[in-house]
Amino acid sequence: MTDFTMKTDADGVAIITWDVPGKSMNVLSIAALEQLIAHVEAALADDAVKGIVITSAKADFAGGMDLNVLARMREDAGDEPARGLFEGIMQMHKALRLIERAGMDDKNKGGKPIAAALPGTALGIGLEIPLACHRIFAADNPKAKIGLPEIMVGIFPGAGGTTRLVRKLGVMTASPFLLEGKLSDPQKARAAGIIDEVVDDPVAAAKAWVLGAGDADIVKPWDQKGYKLPGGAPYHPAGFMTFVGASAMVHGKTKGVYPAAKAMLSAVYEGAMVPFDTALKIEARWFTNVLMNPSSSAMIRSLFINKTALEKGANRPDAPDQTVKKVGVIGAGMMGAGIALVSAQAGIEVVLVDASQEAAERGKSYTADYMDKGIARKKATPEKKDAALARITATDDYQQLAGCDLIVEAVFEDPKVKAEVTAKVEAIVGPDCIFATNTSTLPITDLARASARPEKFIGIHFFSPVEKMALVEIIKGEQTGDAAVAKALDFVRQIRKTPIVVNDARFFYANRCIIPYINEGIRMVAEGVEPALIENAAKLVGMPLGPLQLVDETSIDLGVKIAKATRAAMGDAYPDGAVDEVLFWMADQGRLGRKSKSGFYAYDDKGKRQGLWDGLAGKYPVADTQPDLAEVQQRLLFAQVLEAVRAFEDGVLTDIREGDVGAILGWGFAPWSGGPFGWLDIIGAERAVEFTEVLTATHGDRFATPQLLRDMAAAGDSFYERFGDGAAMVQAA
Repeated sequence: MTDFTMKTDADGVAIITWDVPGKSMNVLSIAALEQLIAHVEAALADDAVKGIVITSAKADFAGGMDLNVLARMREDAGDEPARGLFEGIMQMHKALRLIERAGMDDKNKGGKPIAAALPGTALGIGLEIPLACHRIFAADNPKAKIGLPEIMVGIFPGAGGTTRLVRKLGVMTASPFLLEGKLSDPQKARAAGIIDEVVDDPVAAAKAWVLGAGDADIVKPWDQKGYKLPGGAPYHPAGFMTFVGASAMVHGKTKGVYPAAKAMLSAVYEGAMVPFDTALKIEARWFTNVLMNPSSSAMIRSLFINKTALEKGANRPDAPDQTVKKVGVIGAGMMGAGIALVSAQAGIEVVLVDASQEAAERGKSYTADYMDKGIARKKATPEKKDAALARITATDDYQQLAGCDLIVEAVFEDPKVKAEVTAKVEAIVGPDCIFATNTSTLPITDLARASARPEKFIGIHFFSPVEKMALVEIIKGEQTGDAAVAKALDFVRQIRKTPIVVNDARFFYANRCIIPYINEGIRMVAEGVEPALIENAAKLVGMPLGPLQLVDETSIDLGVKIAKATRAAMGDAYPDGAVDEVLFWMADQGRLGRKSKSGFYAYDDKGKRQGLWDGLAGKYPVADTQPDLAEVQQRLLFAQVLEAVRAFEDGVLTDIREGDVGAILGWGFAPWSGGPFGWLDIIGAERAVEFTEVLTATHGDRFATPQLLRDMAAAGDSFYERFGDGAAMVQAA
């Protein structure tokens, strides 16, 4: 298989074209890198070649590195995985340095110019290769994304991107692109200094530049005598202050639990004080350090490998294509309006129905307002707004639903209301139309009893706000058929969300895990644990929000409603009376969370959080003796993790990959850990059992060790060794 081809034109310019067969986006493998280098070496050795242009035959340049390559580097080294990784990374540095030096001698003479011509998106290694070239030309394509997003999956640019970008821009300017993974369109990337020119025809412009370039044009600043790092090196006063600020920013954002950011900053700091080639070795050592950290491996697995597999339909039933052409959305409130928005943006015709024309139009205006904000930020255009609005028909007439191949019902969380809507819709739509109910708690099997065709009835749990949240939870009722599952999956992928599929049970998967987290925080308030300790313990272990802030955001009265419904369903087995005491008291005080500008936190008149409410101590005084930080963190983490394991044991969750990806995208479970199952694999099942036994003895049976976890500890198993291929527990047992 050939990923790179080379052809020399009549002008003497060698055009190296990247085109990975069978893929919509180029990704780099070791074999492909070897092909690229072979072509570069051949062109440099050929006297007829005056220069080189590296480009892509696809609409984009490249999406990055095949991260499985890094795993193979480690595996191929046997008992010395760190050595294997370091040597493999240094081979990549050597390859890109060959491009950068382009045959120049020690006096920076005799080289051949090499330019990169980017037709579209260039991410990760897809930008690191161009950064090694002498000039970067990009097409004027506003949809293209240019950047180094590696930090988002737990690593950092390790093929010279970190070292080159810092030397090109300076530490301060490079920081948002490295530490935040900021992506830019070509015009903004040029303004930032990442690329050199934005043109209509990057290949033609690159060829013209190559033919006119001289020795001075192809020597990078860091290969010239007297080079100084823009903004000052670490030992320079200005540079020192930059690193002090960067270090504080990294710790503030990561709370010390993400290894990649700290390692990258170390590589930048140490590399800035030595010659370029030595800096590349330092970068490689820190990159190896990150790759050997189990946190980074877990993040790569969940946020790249597993997430990609789920988005490509890893658990899709064997059914014909179910692409949605026309979707009916019932209920034009915030949730329904959001579903209509993302559907219209995906090019799907939408019928948005509500009880009145006014309410339906109000729901449609949500799309108009959203697009207006995008236009103001130059993320959208008036033409895109008009196209999206043209796809949405707002109406109070259910007859408009005729011809829909998917219905998404998003009315009140009331079984009677949902049943009425189900019957009304099914009298109009065709027999093959799939009916999906959007619910976060109501059992799908029970709701399906209102349907004349329960095999076409399925649950779709969107997270709010729909346009921002990446996860969608698809719930199979007892009679849900494969066609309904396939339709739901294909729809979720059309609207560019990540789907997980779970079986029907109270609270499904996401809420089943997040409610115990919230409850544990509230329970600690009743025990006299300092609220600030609860909240900061959660953040210091990687949770985006503490449990008290989370319940404020989701609303305290919703928590009361869920608690009452759960108590009614469970009767004497209901375990959360101590939680209800606090929650119900807060509701009685009128403190309903952010929406009422009062909750566990205090808020100003504009709804901005001002800090924890000091009145809480009047009802629940802070105890004189406070628990250790580690104990609070263990309670908060295990409250979620044990529910994830139980959901897998019960068959609600059938794939641990969905459990990990769903946890991170759905409620922000400590992304550094790779998810609940990833975290258990990091600490080990045996150690996890030790923790749960102590927690059970101290705090009660809600921390009781699931039998599966106990069995795995006895066998010395890990979840990903035993279930990592997506096999369900009952199949692998």
